[in-house]
Amino acid sequence: MFFLLSGSARVTVRSVDGKAVNFRELSPGGMFGEYAAIDGRPRSANVEAKTSCLVVSMPADAFRELLDAEPTVAKTLLEHFVREIRELTTRVFEFSTLAVRYRIQAEVLRLAQLSTCQGKTARIVPAPTHAEIASRTSTHREAVTRELNRLAQMGILEQRNRELWILDIDRLAGLVQDAAGE
Repeated sequence: MFFLLSGSARVTVRSVDGKAVNFRELSPGGMFGEYAAIDGRPRSANVEAKTSCLVVSMPADAFRELLDAEPTVAKTLLEHFVREIRELTTRVFEFSTLAVRYRIQAEVLRLAQLSTCQGKTARIVPAPTHAEIASRTSTHREAVTRELNRLAQMGILEQRNRELWILDIDRLAGLVQDAAGE
């Protein structure tokens, strides 16, 4: 069981031909290895550092003992799993029903909601590469470039150096909601 104290990382699975599929991002306070610590099976994904990270570990046996001894920790872990299941359910829905353009919009919105927000504006630092967004939306880098340029022309986002600015989170959310039929 591992806990990320500082830095950022991504949870990734690679196909046989080496294509990376990024499932989620980890920031300080995040954890990984909980599945294997609970069920004793091999890990289900890889965790790759995006920046320099400080990680602490806890042996699986000690983690399971903690869950038995501290119901509040077990409840917190259950809430963590429910959040993950909801997020993955949303992503499965997006992959199954949304065109590439809308998957990209949904991913940018997700990243904006995880970043520093001020009113209708969000600043994502560092900006994910187009290849990273493509991996998270099951498309290619060129499609991401086209869609981000289109959103920039609409005045919804702006790329500045290694920062991605979402200039109107509400408008982006509206595009995503319209595409999902909400």
